[in-house]
Amino acid sequence: MRALSFGLCFTLVLVGSASAGLVERSLRPEMRPSSEAPVAAQTAAAVAVAIRPIARPAVVMKERAVTPAAILAATSNAGFKRWVSGFRGRALRAGISATVFERSFRGVQYLDNVIKRDRNQSEFSKTIWEYLDSAASDTRIANGKAALAQHHAKLDAIEARYGVEKEVVVAVWGLESAYGAFRGNTPIVSALATLSYDGRRGQFFESQLIAALKILQAGDTSPENMTGSWAGAMGHTQFIPTSYLDYAVDFTGDGRRDIWADDPSDALASTAAYLSRFGWETGVPWGVEVTLPRGFDYDLASRRIKKSPTDWAALGVIGANGKAVPNHGAGSILLPAGARGVALMVFKNFKVIERYNAADAYVIGVGHLSDRISGSGPFKADWPREDRALTFAERQQMQRLLSAAGFNTKGVDGKVGPKTIAAIKDFQRSVGMVPDGYASLDLLKRLR
Repeated sequence: MRALSFGLCFTLVLVGSASAGLVERSLRPEMRPSSEAPVAAQTAAAVAVAIRPIARPAVVMKERAVTPAAILAATSNAGFKRWVSGFRGRALRAGISATVFERSFRGVQYLDNVIKRDRNQSEFSKTIWEYLDSAASDTRIANGKAALAQHHAKLDAIEARYGVEKEVVVAVWGLESAYGAFRGNTPIVSALATLSYDGRRGQFFESQLIAALKILQAGDTSPENMTGSWAGAMGHTQFIPTSYLDYAVDFTGDGRRDIWADDPSDALASTAAYLSRFGWETGVPWGVEVTLPRGFDYDLASRRIKKSPTDWAALGVIGANGKAVPNHGAGSILLPAGARGVALMVFKNFKVIERYNAADAYVIGVGHLSDRISGSGPFKADWPREDRALTFAERQQMQRLLSAAGFNTKGVDGKVGPKTIAAIKDFQRSVGMVPDGYASLDLLKRLR
């Protein structure tokens, strides 16, 4: 299941908060479960540089003896100490040398704040328009254009090599770290060790910790320099360690895949390489705004239903500019705010961005920001700004009320998935509402 669904408020985990100042913070739902998916067929452009360079003489682990006792003296958490002792054996069996382990874990700490942030992810909700107000704000657009101009030579070279438009790469950079301004300063080894020991997804984070140690063992960076977000994402475009191992590239040719450096070349190229590896189509938009005809069948607004722009035009779906949408391949209709908001026709590149982060709001944010950086205007349709996001408790109440009224949601979990959307549509039809499946506050009020 994808992290977020259309037809409801977007429940997001945002790093920091956007401001009206000169720099806006990272705007990224934290985890990317889809980044662990199997690698798509590689293109010639994608493998033009070595994915895993062998020699990296610039960063070498110091061969200084660090005893396990010295490692564990750095923290007072007894349970964490026991976990580190047990993990050491697992790391060595996974191919991590004792020297690298001991060097990497010297000074490791149990980070209480990491656990607090991991525990408090579920209740922060934003509507899609509130998210886009920050994701494609005037400040973020202006800073994106400035970044594009400042780094035009390297971005042109990256685009030529990987076939991913430079505006898209810059948009990812803008949402992930505000163009490098907020890369995170949490020690990655400590953060991942903490989450492995005490987090909700210990097995997942332990796999990330092993991958981080492999990065250090390869010599791409040092433990001191390996910093990032509290959840383990690193560098200008916030790669998690396993994705780094699989997709990061050495674009500068210095023998290291350095996504942490002030020079963003390797990070930006790694992002382009990642998107290319998952099938990015050059010259094809992620999506376009469209208008729907009166009497549109809202059951057709589904990612599962794909039609050519010609076939959509035959049903009355045209571009927001009043013209038929050009043939960009099969597309789907998405309604991020239901029938009263912006309507989108999305293409294959939407799914490719989704591999970077599975949150629909994030994909729209990257796509729309890239369009704005390219010079396009804002969406033409209005959003239902008088509405607000439903809280988790309200979504649960909506499910209970739907089921009690005979429109079974097949459970009460606070998540608006396909079964709940189907129940909403059936209820909307029964009371004469537009059956768009959107979980609005007005819908909840009617149910009450």
